[in-house]
Amino acid sequence: MTNTLQYPWQQEKIIAHSELIIQNYYYWTGKKLLDIKGSPLEISKALFEAPFALLSHGHEADPIYNYGNQKALELMEFSWREFTQMPSRKSAEVILQQERDNLLKQTISKGFSHFTGIRISKTGRRFYIGDGILWNMLDKQNQLCGQAAVYSKYQFQ
Repeated sequence: MTNTLQYPWQQEKIIAHSELIIQNYYYWTGKKLLDIKGSPLEISKALFEAPFALLSHGHEADPIYNYGNQKALELMEFSWREFTQMPSRKSAEVILQQERDNLLKQTISKGFSHFTGIRISKTGRRFYIGDGILWNMLDKQNQLCGQAAVYSKYQFQ
């Protein structure tokens, strides 16, 4: 018998990260990311199953994804395990990585940014993102610990 949980949103670390995502989104935008009440586990589940794509990466020199909800995983064509081991730069084609890097740097100084762009899935499918929001993630000590993005408008090319 194993103690492994079936879904990422059930993990204590992801439950806490989900709360941080929601709090930071509200802090930067003044808007609710998800209008739900319930236990932290229920909120984590709702965020994971939300109809929009939501993802985040850490603040490493080469940031690694540390969260992707079900919609983001489907669009990117990755499993949770694969996604959370991947540098986030690999979601953009090499020729578009400078544009993506500029957006990340700009957001660090501003707090949050609206964006559009082209991303690629694991199998090389390109999709256009419209009306995205990228925001800084601050930890409990108010220190930058990564960035998160949300979007619901996308179209495969």
